[in-house]
Amino acid sequence: MAVLSSVSSLIPFSYGAKRLTSKASLASRTSGFNLSSRWHSTRSAPRLYLSRAVTNNSGTTEISENETAPRTYIWPDNKRPRVCILGGGFGGLYTALRLESLVWPDDNKPQVVLVDQSERFVFKPMLYELLSGEVDVWEIAPRFSDLLTNTGIQFLRDRVKTLLPCDHFGVNGSESSVTGGTVLLESGFKIEYDWLVLALGAESKLDVVPGAMELAFPFYTLEDAIRVNEKLSKLERKNFKDGSAIKVAVVGCGYAGVELAATISERLQDRGIVQSINVSKDILTSAPNGNREAAMKVLTSRKVQLLLGYLVQSIKRASDSEEDEGYLLELQPAERGLESQIIEADIVLWTVGAKPLLTKLEPSGSNVLPLNARGQAETDETLRVKGHPRIFALGDSSSLRDPNGKLLPTTAQVAFQEADFTGWNIWAAINNRPLLPFRFQNLGEMMTLGRYDAAISPSFIEGLTLEGPIGHAARKLAYLIRLPTDEHRFKVGISWFAKSAVDSIALLQSNLTKVLSGS
Repeated sequence: MAVLSSVSSLIPFSYGAKRLTSKASLASRTSGFNLSSRWHSTRSAPRLYLSRAVTNNSGTTEISENETAPRTYIWPDNKRPRVCILGGGFGGLYTALRLESLVWPDDNKPQVVLVDQSERFVFKPMLYELLSGEVDVWEIAPRFSDLLTNTGIQFLRDRVKTLLPCDHFGVNGSESSVTGGTVLLESGFKIEYDWLVLALGAESKLDVVPGAMELAFPFYTLEDAIRVNEKLSKLERKNFKDGSAIKVAVVGCGYAGVELAATISERLQDRGIVQSINVSKDILTSAPNGNREAAMKVLTSRKVQLLLGYLVQSIKRASDSEEDEGYLLELQPAERGLESQIIEADIVLWTVGAKPLLTKLEPSGSNVLPLNARGQAETDETLRVKGHPRIFALGDSSSLRDPNGKLLPTTAQVAFQEADFTGWNIWAAINNRPLLPFRFQNLGEMMTLGRYDAAISPSFIEGLTLEGPIGHAARKLAYLIRLPTDEHRFKVGISWFAKSAVDSIALLQSNLTKVLSGS
């Protein structure tokens, strides 16, 4: 691994500065779906990027691996507050955009730097549409450099290594905090901040079953979706030639597992056998009844085999030869009355469990963050980390509880609402105003069940569930509204409208052909 030395600091270029590129460009130029060469498996060892990139509203300033890496991030203005946001998912990106949209008195508008290990924001609830071909990568995974154009938000692509907070209550005999701390990145780059936002997200938890880490395919990130699509395409080319069915095993029957099983069963149709495995005797145990019933209806119609009440004991190769891509899953009963069994699969998809990335940070001395058993930061009701008044945590990084003491789910809906409160509370803290306690408002639950099928159970109309094409259209409209910026929303809306028009014309032509041929 290359060691990145440094003797100089990086000063972000002002608006209108010329974009500099290097031979070892960090930013991918790929616009289509074939991104496999640009991404790394989540199961590979963590790596340091050999080039650093800071993005502002004029583009990306890149430093090649042959140049000297900067050591310290220099903020443009020494007088304005400095906000560092770690993680560019729903929590991090939307907090940054919220801070940008607020009205700031005097010269208190903060400088914001957003750090993420990827060059793209990913709208994760729509990853399934990549497998069905319903959306393109740019629509649900736009580059940060595009999203943050014409904003004052700076973007740095890097991985977080260590947090060095200086705001712990009681430091230097004081009960109040006047400084923030420092973030150390894996490249050796460091950022001093006044306010810190932890929104690092999580990763798939595969180390709970022997063989899962090496053989199973997680479905959690854009990289995961691309790898699964490539694997399915490879199996389709191989198996469809000899007429053999593709055997797919989906571990988990929560929302992710059910949406994945529904999408793949529709894609493969009668050329595939999809088996869904769940420890519970039911699917979607936490979902509204309407969503559960709609999902069961679709899975049954597509002949998805439900293996309920089973635990996956191990995953092994079907033969000693690595060229044979078949797998064997040993299932143990979790309910009485069931017997152990072994099933075969050409691909194993893992949708069970996740672990916060906060747990991967190196210890930072005596003022370490308070984490719960899951590895989430313990926060108060204003989303501030307990004992650290200048650090906020949200999404997968937070262990916030509702007024009844129940831990809030780590869903996109929760993170989206937490980002709004986090942005406001940072505004309040900077301007010496009272902070607002976070209150989650459940707006309902949505799920995709195929290219023209979905289920929505809005919370404001009890007992109502929108299914089929109506649910599908309503879900896409709701997600279109929640895309991060107006410009991206407009571009995606035009794209989806054009695709819908083409699909409608194709469907009309098909129906007319059937009618004419029948007559």
